[in-house]
Amino acid sequence: MIEPHDRVSDEIERHARRMQAARDNPGPSPLHGIGTFGMIGWSVAVPTVGGTFLGQWLDRAFPQTFSWTISLIVAGVLVGALIAWRWVEKEGGD
Repeated sequence: MIEPHDRVSDEIERHARRMQAARDNPGPSPLHGIGTFGMIGWSVAVPTVGGTFLGQWLDRAFPQTFSWTISLIVAGVLVGALIAWRWVEKEGGD
């Protein structure tokens, strides 16, 4: 027959193991999700805005039959999406 003292110590030990496992393997943090969202946003925004400014300068300096600004906005979005995709792939491997 198990004594009450043994049951209490077993329960304390199980509780301590659960607490240690929770500390060793914390779940995903909401702040991590916000940080990821921000990183993806900046990854797309910076090349897009850079393409816009460069395109405006090229439109004034070297006029063409097409719009440098629109072309470089599209290129900036594509480059930004590629950067964001690679970053998410790298972070998802953890």
